[in-house]
Amino acid sequence: MRRSTLKEQDPDLGILAVQLSAGVQREIFRRSAEHGFDDVRPRHGAVLAYLDVEGTRPGELARLAGRNKQTMGAILDELERLGYVRRTPDPADRRAKLIMPTDRGRRLMEISDGFVHLIEQKLADTLGPDRYRDFRDALGRAVASLPAAGHDSEG
Repeated sequence: MRRSTLKEQDPDLGILAVQLSAGVQREIFRRSAEHGFDDVRPRHGAVLAYLDVEGTRPGELARLAGRNKQTMGAILDELERLGYVRRTPDPADRRAKLIMPTDRGRRLMEISDGFVHLIEQKLADTLGPDRYRDFRDALGRAVASLPAAGHDSEG
């Protein structure tokens, strides 16, 4: 039996993690497109998932998303061109910038939070609420036990 067939029949943790992440992203971006946000792409999730309505510094977004500053800068440039974020001076340090969601960005954040809730509800219905709560707890502990996120080299 070929390795790929074995991995398909008995996927390891890495494969399961990628499949879960990709499935959640597919669902969020499919539903977002249905609501008029058809110009955002999964790579934009590195910003949108961590963006605070009060604003977030680019370096903090890069750290949270596990992306390097250059990759984060390119994603921010795209989202700014698309009208989802704007750069403003940080009132705490005028030399620093904050990434602020625009009205369109805030609308997308609100609806995607709702989509995530629906996905979580579907998983809870599939697994049962207690099992899903245990799964989330175990997944969180597993992620916390791994070394801190590094910086990627992809865009």
